[in-house]
Amino acid sequence: MEGTEGFVGPSFPSIMVTKMEPRGIWGLDDFKDGRVACGGSLKAEIDKDFLCPICIQTMKDVFSTACGHSFCYMCIMTHLNNKNNCPCCGLYLTNNQLFPNFLLNKLLRKASACQFVTNASPTEHIRQALKQNEVSVKELDSLLLLLAEKKHKTEQEEAEMNMEVLLEFLHRSRQIKQEELNELQADLSFLKEDIAYVERQRTELAKSKERYSMKIRMLINGQSPQPDRLASDNSSTGGAVSLFRSGQGGASVPSIGPSRRSDSKQRLISSMKDEASGDSIDCGYSDSVGMAGAQTSVMLAKKRRVAQQFEDLQECYLQKRRRKGTFNRPKRMKDGSSKIGDMCRDHSGLEDFQSVLTAFTRYSKLRVIAELRHGDLFHSSNIVSSSIEFDRDDEFFATAGVSRRIKVFEFATVVNELADVHCPVVEMTTRSKLSCLSWNKYIKPQIASSDYEGIVTVWDVNTCQSIIEYEEHEKRAWSVDFSKKEPTRLVSGSDDGKVKVWCTRQETSVLNIDIKANICCVKYNPGSSNYVAVGSADSNIHYFDLRNAHSPLHVFHGHRKAVSYVKFVSPNELASASTDSTLRLWDVQENSAIRTLKGHANEKNFVGLTVNSEYIACGSETNDVYVYHKAMSKPAACHRFGSPDPEDSDDDASHFISAVCWKSDSPTMLAANSQGTIKVLVLAP
Repeated sequence: MEGTEGFVGPSFPSIMVTKMEPRGIWGLDDFKDGRVACGGSLKAEIDKDFLCPICIQTMKDVFSTACGHSFCYMCIMTHLNNKNNCPCCGLYLTNNQLFPNFLLNKLLRKASACQFVTNASPTEHIRQALKQNEVSVKELDSLLLLLAEKKHKTEQEEAEMNMEVLLEFLHRSRQIKQEELNELQADLSFLKEDIAYVERQRTELAKSKERYSMKIRMLINGQSPQPDRLASDNSSTGGAVSLFRSGQGGASVPSIGPSRRSDSKQRLISSMKDEASGDSIDCGYSDSVGMAGAQTSVMLAKKRRVAQQFEDLQECYLQKRRRKGTFNRPKRMKDGSSKIGDMCRDHSGLEDFQSVLTAFTRYSKLRVIAELRHGDLFHSSNIVSSSIEFDRDDEFFATAGVSRRIKVFEFATVVNELADVHCPVVEMTTRSKLSCLSWNKYIKPQIASSDYEGIVTVWDVNTCQSIIEYEEHEKRAWSVDFSKKEPTRLVSGSDDGKVKVWCTRQETSVLNIDIKANICCVKYNPGSSNYVAVGSADSNIHYFDLRNAHSPLHVFHGHRKAVSYVKFVSPNELASASTDSTLRLWDVQENSAIRTLKGHANEKNFVGLTVNSEYIACGSETNDVYVYHKAMSKPAACHRFGSPDPEDSDDDASHFISAVCWKSDSPTMLAANSQGTIKVLVLAP
């Protein structure tokens, strides 16, 4: 093909081959789709010969040169206006050396028409036929009738298709709404049952209170109680007195024996006679009115707190009620009665929620009961507390930070004694800045520390000496924790991406885990020494079984930034803090997320995290301490560390909370900020 020279150029012999093909021009898609089964390489070359070497499109108004090459007329003329050579071979070329290629133009037009016939739609065929040929009226009527029938059929098919889609949408919508209705009806049924149950309990408590008041009045008036009447009241209310005495809403009634009843009655009567004056009666009345007013204000305050987080409380109630509502209903006996145990199980979800509601509405603020003042106030920048921890018995607490010292204070002294400066009972100097502390849960004087040089040290507080030092970490160690179940075991995490398990009886680590990310925090599960939670800079929490530490049991995803702290609320509940300004609660047994807690600000600093059985507390970069109830996603209480001097308010904005710690399951906690201030806070109504 390339060796043939002629008037029409090298493309001419290829045209002779194309006459044998019914389709005319072949596109590249024909070869990709497999529509040309044989002679593929030859037809590909033919297809290329139809392209203009300049515009790389199918040639139009083909002109050939004296050297045998073919181009579009406009393409070659534009080229010759700039250069006098052939675009293909470079030989000298002028306008006078161009000749029209009539045969190739004719073949290209035929090929184009054939391609149009092959690829055109039926509508295009009809339009082309109507333009080129004369059609009779009869043929037009027949064609119009056919088109009308086709249009009607197409519209009917399209309408049926649309109806099918609409019907499926309506069925799906009805299914979803029916499920929502069923769930709503179940919720309403739970609410109806619980309202009736609570109203019965309230009535029984009121009757118990009335019986107790009647008994007291009878003793005051010198009348003996009527056992028969009291017994009948007890039987009619289903034993409400025992319920009342069990602590549901009131104080227990002490039993009055026959030998002491008369003495008690005389004392009550004499006290009434002594207070017979009008002033004393008025005082008693005013006191009762004041007590009632105080109770009313407390109730209003609780109702306000419920209103502020009503949606979260409602969701908590429904979750607990739905989960427990799937249990068996109370089994009816043959006489129509039901077992008390079954009734309790039927309302166990309500009782769980009542405990959450009671705990949530019990407190609304944090109150300062003591403030610890250091002796080196002129160097407050060097006393930032990175960690603060209570010892095994909550008698002492230790602080550590960038000051390179571990200070141990007696809690009772700090709270009960007012002093300008509180001195530690023990002070131990370290070689490097400290990042974390952990008391031994069994051996009272032992405390472990991790520092910025990667050293993990176990100290004896009694002797102020280190017991053992571990120097295997290659970078800064951020966290250390003693096992609650195995007092000789502790775990540490470092910026070198290694988690190391140590034994105080050995000088080297007993287990190494490589996370491939900076380790920010580690924590033993309080229910077992085999499970460890690890928070890392990759925003994940890795939960390991140390008996098979090759891979984690589960990796909890959800935080958007580094996980700075992990703490166990219970053996099954894990709380985590991150620099994405959120706390998250996880179920390590079900490997699922429970809820996200938001309200504080934390984007770059370690602000502390502490938990007890009900509450989770953390710091904030706004110099505030936030307390959350674990069942609520919004804060239950907040306290700002701030100077009483208004001129220092700007300085307070640059500080942040650096460490927090609960005093076991009490409402008391310790909190420290970056300014070196340590406060003893207590939850208050």
